[in-house]
Amino acid sequence: MASLNSSQARVFASATARAAARFASRGVGRNWPWASGGSSILAEYGTLHLEFMHLSKLSGNPEFAQKVMNIRKVLNRLDKPQGLYPNYLNPNSGQWGQHHVSVGGLGDSFYEYLLKAWLMSDKTDEEGKKMYYDALQAIETNLMRKSSSGLTYIAEWKGGLLEHKMGHLTCFAGGMIALGADGAPDDKTGHQMEEAAEIARTCHESYARTALKLGPEAFRFDGGVEAIATRQNEKYFILRPEVIETYMYMWRFTHDPKYRDWGWEAVQALERHCRVEGGYSGVRDVYASSPNHDDVQQSFYLAETLKYLYLLFSDDDHLPFEHWVFNTEAHPLPVIRKEIKDRPNEVE
Repeated sequence: MASLNSSQARVFASATARAAARFASRGVGRNWPWASGGSSILAEYGTLHLEFMHLSKLSGNPEFAQKVMNIRKVLNRLDKPQGLYPNYLNPNSGQWGQHHVSVGGLGDSFYEYLLKAWLMSDKTDEEGKKMYYDALQAIETNLMRKSSSGLTYIAEWKGGLLEHKMGHLTCFAGGMIALGADGAPDDKTGHQMEEAAEIARTCHESYARTALKLGPEAFRFDGGVEAIATRQNEKYFILRPEVIETYMYMWRFTHDPKYRDWGWEAVQALERHCRVEGGYSGVRDVYASSPNHDDVQQSFYLAETLKYLYLLFSDDDHLPFEHWVFNTEAHPLPVIRKEIKDRPNEVE
């Protein structure tokens, strides 16, 4: 536990200090072949910081934290289109792959970990803090839009063009923005809390506008459609946690009872349409009048969805945010308190 094993060391020792997406059986780093010509994926190499910081704290070995901080320093130096982080990075050239930006799949947890690394460091990680708020400003400017009826959503960016689609995965952003609002620069705390509340409302609408009252994998804002999936391959629900996650954060920060009401609506829909003999199952079409089960209970249903539901209906002092940070799979990690070197007049 005291040092990186040889497979990990070879990956982290690459010239650009990025972890490859997978380890081959012989310990050689390699990436998913479909990932934009073998590129590394932002949400994979950018979602290591909390765990490795915790590992350094437990082991007393700073090497773990240093390795992942090197990844972030490389990203910080790179030119970013419109201040945005594309989802793909070429591990050989150290340059971005195709300019596809998403706060949902392939990108999501990178942004979350910038903020949470700062919080986990007891707010001493100034690099993480600045990178998060700069990235959020770029997201607000380039990706965040409001529909004709007033629903705020976060679109995807492909080569400079917006695709007016928001994924269920992106719905975590309401909770993330609320979590970071208190530290927002330039007196933007109120503004960011309003944004978080609007994203929560939009994601609730994506549930409310279906027959089963469960949200689709992705929903669109085009062609006169708002917060509705228009493509068959986006109409499924696989027990995802992101909407519940945002409700939980919004409840903790506002105590507005609607977030618990919305969470209870989800509980009832899960019980009515996803409960099966062996557990819980996803459904193939949330707009159908009766569920067609996919016969799969995803691991994140227990790890995240049910945990966030439990916390939504728990007291605030159960895993309080001032002491705990949740990683991207909802595992609580303790805040690493900064050491107070001088303690004058301390009584033994």
